[in-house]
Amino acid sequence: MQGNRGKDTKPELRLRSLLHKGGLRYRVSARPIPDLRRTADLVFTRSRVAVFVDGCYWHGCPEHYRPAATNADFWAKKISGNRERDAETNRLLSQAGWTVVRIWEHEDPVRASERVMRAVRDGPAASTPGIPTTGTDPASGVW
Repeated sequence: MQGNRGKDTKPELRLRSLLHKGGLRYRVSARPIPDLRRTADLVFTRSRVAVFVDGCYWHGCPEHYRPAATNADFWAKKISGNRERDAETNRLLSQAGWTVVRIWEHEDPVRASERVMRAVRDGPAASTPGIPTTGTDPASGVW
């Protein structure tokens, strides 16, 4: 598992490149809330937007996730725990006034960058109460 990157993955680099070309500046692999042990892939501090680029395997993408054949119980618990932590992160950041954008690694980078730009432009004031995230909800299983 040492070879699995925690940051600077290809999908993340593509997204960052498009956002930078679009004139946006951001923090990379930063904690949106310093006291919360959660690191977002991209953080827009002024507009309070946290972006997570989720890997299909590690976060249980409904389109691409295939359960492991070896040690299946361990991996099922691991992926389930990741999804629960994602939902908790969405909830905690939303309660703190942040907008959360979750992007699957397989998503089109141009469309994903447009979603992020829209969230940064609109900021937390435009988010609908009770709907904390833009895009996906890991708790419901609907991505």
